[in-house]
Amino acid sequence: MSTLVHGDERSAAEEHLSIALQLATQGRLAPPPNPAVGCVLIAPDGTELGRGHTQQAGGPHAEVMALRDAAARGNRVQGATAYVTLEPCSHHGRTGPCCDALIAAGIAKVVATNTDPNPLVAGQGFARLRAAGIEVTVLDPTDPLPIESRELNIGFFSRMVRKTPWVRMKIAASLDGKTALPNGVSQWITGPEARADGHAWRARACAILTGIGTVLSDRPRLDVRLVETPRQPHLVVVDSQLETPLDSPIFVPGRKLFIYAATEDAAKTGALTAQGATVIYLPGLHADGRPTGKVDLTALLRDLGQREINELHVEAGHKLNGSLVREGLVDEFLVYLAPKLMGQGADMANFGPLTELSQALPLTFQSTTMVGPDLRILARVSQR
Repeated sequence: MSTLVHGDERSAAEEHLSIALQLATQGRLAPPPNPAVGCVLIAPDGTELGRGHTQQAGGPHAEVMALRDAAARGNRVQGATAYVTLEPCSHHGRTGPCCDALIAAGIAKVVATNTDPNPLVAGQGFARLRAAGIEVTVLDPTDPLPIESRELNIGFFSRMVRKTPWVRMKIAASLDGKTALPNGVSQWITGPEARADGHAWRARACAILTGIGTVLSDRPRLDVRLVETPRQPHLVVVDSQLETPLDSPIFVPGRKLFIYAATEDAAKTGALTAQGATVIYLPGLHADGRPTGKVDLTALLRDLGQREINELHVEAGHKLNGSLVREGLVDEFLVYLAPKLMGQGADMANFGPLTELSQALPLTFQSTTMVGPDLRILARVSQR
């Protein structure tokens, strides 16, 4: 691996990679489960020849889109440099290898922010480019642009490295941390701006997870409605006893619905399957092997990783939230705090009780942002 040189060349490379990252960010909603990638093609004299970002799964990747854009502009790319926010792929997946497309086009140099964490690539794309005589430069992973590029695809990196999705728990609460009144009423604690912002976070996820309690009490759709999106995330329901009503609004033709259960019931499974759901049986076990009667949440995440879920957006009640926190399965919290006090009511997550403050879950604030009258906090679980 080589790092960028200092001086004017580094400055120009960072400028082009910044544009590529902007392209990836603008097109981030379409690619999952593929990563969001941007590419810019630059001539030796510094002229931009083409640009592109990865399309929906099964569609062309950023490098191919940039080559097509250059062709549409009537630009020749032989001898050009490709600035790309992730290593060009080297394997046949839903599309052909991007490194082969760059080689065939006569690209002379590739500058990338990160190595692809996918074991099917993981440096092989760079190796194939170098074998074809193409100069390859990779930024130092501690530089700002590689960090920003990884953050953009944090779910993809999580799935490739940990084999599980990046778990983000969304919570809307009052300033005193209540998510519903004692009678269950929760609509609406936050304002319309926060609700629309929450839908934008839904849109970037591969799947939304909730529990049977929310399905029964709120009858939600849990889809993306308040912002435009090129695709709807899948829906995941933790339903230990298979209580999901067949007339629930969560059944939407064409949308994948995964229901995880702890109790097998052929009749219920058949009825839910006929409605379009995929039922997965993952019972949890006590240390002595006895069934807990609940879904094994750790196994659920592993299964979702195998189903190509990158980011998992959790919108559930305090019980399931508490279980996920207790088992150490949450990576970060997306919390909207409304400027109001509700006194008694449901908490954000029901876990504990703790006996020492040292047992509290340590968090690091990533950002705090006003969204309308409400405060949005993005807090990431700290490494202990």
